[in-house]
Amino acid sequence: MLRRDPTRIELKAEDLADFERAREEYLVKEYRKTFKAEPTEPPPTPAGRELRSTASGAGSSRGAGKDSSLDPHPIPGSTSSLATRTTFSTYAPLRFAETLPGKAGFTADKFPHIKRNQSFKKLSEKDIAFFQSILAPSGIAQDEEDLEPYNNDWLGKYRGQSKLVLKPNSTEQVSKILKYCNDNKLAVVPQGGNTGLVGGSVPVFDEIVVSLSNMNSVRSFDSVSGAMVCDAGCILEVLDKYLEERGYIMPLDLGAKGSCHIGGNVSTNAGGLRLLRYGSLHGTVLGLEVVLPDGTILDNLSTLRKDNTGYDLKQLFIGAEGTLGIVTGVSILSPKRSKAINVALLGLDSYGQVQAAFKRSKDELSEILSAFEFWDQEAIKLVKQHLVAGTHDPLESIYPFYVLIETSGSNKDHDDEKLNNFLEKLLGDNIVQDGVVAQDSTQIHNLWAIREGIPEACSKAGAVYKYDISMPISVIYEAVEDMKKRLVGKEVMGDGKLFTSVIGYGHVGDGNLHLNVAAKEYCEEATNLIEPFIFEWIAKHAGSISAEHGLGTSRNNHLHYSKSSSMIQLMKKFKKLIDPNGIMNPYKYLPDA
Repeated sequence: MLRRDPTRIELKAEDLADFERAREEYLVKEYRKTFKAEPTEPPPTPAGRELRSTASGAGSSRGAGKDSSLDPHPIPGSTSSLATRTTFSTYAPLRFAETLPGKAGFTADKFPHIKRNQSFKKLSEKDIAFFQSILAPSGIAQDEEDLEPYNNDWLGKYRGQSKLVLKPNSTEQVSKILKYCNDNKLAVVPQGGNTGLVGGSVPVFDEIVVSLSNMNSVRSFDSVSGAMVCDAGCILEVLDKYLEERGYIMPLDLGAKGSCHIGGNVSTNAGGLRLLRYGSLHGTVLGLEVVLPDGTILDNLSTLRKDNTGYDLKQLFIGAEGTLGIVTGVSILSPKRSKAINVALLGLDSYGQVQAAFKRSKDELSEILSAFEFWDQEAIKLVKQHLVAGTHDPLESIYPFYVLIETSGSNKDHDDEKLNNFLEKLLGDNIVQDGVVAQDSTQIHNLWAIREGIPEACSKAGAVYKYDISMPISVIYEAVEDMKKRLVGKEVMGDGKLFTSVIGYGHVGDGNLHLNVAAKEYCEEATNLIEPFIFEWIAKHAGSISAEHGLGTSRNNHLHYSKSSSMIQLMKKFKKLIDPNGIMNPYKYLPDA
């Protein structure tokens, strides 16, 4: 029997020590398998980022003789003095998709309007025999226990009914699989790390899952240009470690980096924490290798930054969520890793102050500004309650809003001076009420761990309805406030009621809000209280119903709130042209009708 994939072993929160050991062993194995070499040092622990340089003030006499992880440097003029207080401890957030919250109800039952396409053939022994003829025994999973992690999402919200998982180890095998499936009208769901939030990588009915986890090698790396070509199944964190040892960095970073695959990142046009500095994958992806539904291999793995010959076909597949083909190879431009990293955590009294701080950061930090993240008081409460219970906020008081600023550059003295001057001005102008600056890499880990731990903390608050939206920065937080007003007005939020909290956090620099509505359970009543209200609100403010998470099963029929009918019709024409039998990731992405 095929054993459970080690990336999907079940772990509980109290098993963090065992998890750290298991995860390190796994990353070492993946490193060796991917790069055919021994790592020069152990892979990074899940606690956070192992940065080369220390933050502002590292090595100063202020931290001498003490554990500097307990003593971030207060901004001059602020009230924080952390020498006698404990900050958030470095915790090891569970990698997404490693714990299944329990069997969810079938997606098909939750979305009764979705009907199985009767033109799709059901799997037969003849079909299985064909796949066995081209794949190794370890590349086929049929046992119910082995199928479970591929049929479920990490939120426990979506559950498919696939009877077969195929794990090819080459583009040629993917080509043979898709050609056979297309000829026989067998529906297919491409799957990477299965870390999505909208049901895009989980089957709805009995579609065959094609997992790219066995395709995980770096094909080439140009140390001059920074262009890297790799298989789609490479794990994002492993790639970042590979580049770190060569002085480069991946242009994207996600909380799910320990599980997500670069092919899945491309297929969902993932954004993440570095978009402010390096832009989206539409700009950093140089080329793609894609297998089309009929088995044709589209080889566009260019490493050129400039190529004005013909249509830029790769853009069709970035963010297409596997509905037009399967991405098997990625050529991506990696920037040089910065030598000087600074991180500051700030406390603010209003979202207006968050906006003012961001505007100032663009003016005064400009070229070294690499991240500007925010979260509200509800988010920090959940992090403290579910991830680091018993420890204290790094700031003296609880604030309505928090901002994490990261700078990255090549000259530490220059960056330190710019950041310190900027922060002192914010305090002097009463834009910021309090703040601390990390002193070393451990403190950088700890401050980032707060932000990166919010999604997991929210997921532990109950059944969480997640909305990933973008809109003008000036109105981002109004979405949270208006949702709270609606639920309170309906008398459905509070102790003992259907909804427990509304949480807001996200990427201010990208105009991207993660709106989380925590409920006691996933149910039709809860859904109807949130939708279509939130989608109508977004449309009213000229926003997008999906900033970076995609459409999947949960957003496809709401596409008209963000795109015109003529645009949707053109998308359907592309789909029909490239996938005339509709076998690629059906029931998702585009509206049903």
